[in-house]
Amino acid sequence: MRGFLISRLIQLVVTMFIVSVVVFLILRLSGDPVMVVAPDFFSQEQIDQMRKFWGFDRPLGEQYITFITKAISGDFGTSYLKKLPAMEVVLNRLGNTWILAAASAAIGITVAVPLGVLSALKRNSLLDLIITSMSSLGTAMPSFWLGLMLIIIFSVHLRILPAFGAHEPKALIMPSITLGVGMAARLSRMTRSAMLEVLNQDYVRTAHSKGLMHNTVVMRHALRNALIPIVTVFGLQLGWLLGGSVVVESVFSWPGLGRLMIESISVRDNTVVQAGLLWIALSFILINYAIDVIYIILDPRIKFQ
Repeated sequence: MRGFLISRLIQLVVTMFIVSVVVFLILRLSGDPVMVVAPDFFSQEQIDQMRKFWGFDRPLGEQYITFITKAISGDFGTSYLKKLPAMEVVLNRLGNTWILAAASAAIGITVAVPLGVLSALKRNSLLDLIITSMSSLGTAMPSFWLGLMLIIIFSVHLRILPAFGAHEPKALIMPSITLGVGMAARLSRMTRSAMLEVLNQDYVRTAHSKGLMHNTVVMRHALRNALIPIVTVFGLQLGWLLGGSVVVESVFSWPGLGRLMIESISVRDNTVVQAGLLWIALSFILINYAIDVIYIILDPRIKFQ
C-alpha cells in the first residue's frame, strides 16, 4: 500500500508542476498587466519602472524560476489592486468556498445515494420513473436559474432567507441547495447505474440464496461494491464545486474563491489569479489523492494492480 500511495504522491507533484507552468505561461502571454494597473497619466519611463519593479522586464524562464521558488514558500507576490499579499487575499476567500462546497456535497450525497439505490431496487416501476425524471431535470436545470427562483420564492415573496452575502448562517442555505441539487442529480444517476450492475452479479444472488436479509444483501454486498464509481463521480463533483461554482457565487454574492477569480481576471490582477488557480488545482489533486486512498479501503485488490 505504501508504494501505491507514494506513486500517487509523485504524480501529484508532477501534476502541480505542469499546472504551474501552464498557469504562468497563459497569464504572461495574455498581455501586459502593467498597462492595466498603470494610470493613464504615467509616462513611458514610469511604466518601464513599474515593469522592472514587478519583474516583467526579465526573460520568461527567469520569471518562472522566481515565481515557482517563491510560490513553494507561499509567496505569490502582492495583489496589484488590493495591496495585500496574494496568498492572504486567496485564503480569505478559500474558507467560504470550502464551506459552500462541503454543505453542497453533504446535500448531494445525502439525497443521491438513497434515491439511486431505491431507483435501482424498484427498476421500471413508477417510483423509478419519477426518480430518474427528477434526476434528468436536475441535471439539465441551469444552476443560475434555480438560484434566481429560490431568491424570488424565499427572499422576495416569503422573506425568510437572505438573498445575498455570507453574513449569517442562513445565507448558506440557498446557494448550497442550488449546487447540491445538480450534484444529487448526477450522483443519483450514477448510483442507480452502479447498483443495477452489481445487483445482477452472482455473489448477490448467492447471498440471497443463503437466506441473508434483503437489507443486509443490499447494504453490505451490493452497495459496498457499487461505491467505487459513485466515489469517483463524487470526487469529480467536489473538485468542480471548489473551482466551478463561480455562477452560483455571483448570483448569491457569496464571497468565495470563484467570485474572487472572476474579479481578479477582469482587472488582470495576475498575482491573485495565479495563487487562486494553483490553490484550486492543488485542492482538486488532493481530492483525487483522497479518492485513491478510499479505493484501497473499499477494494484492497486495487493496490496490487
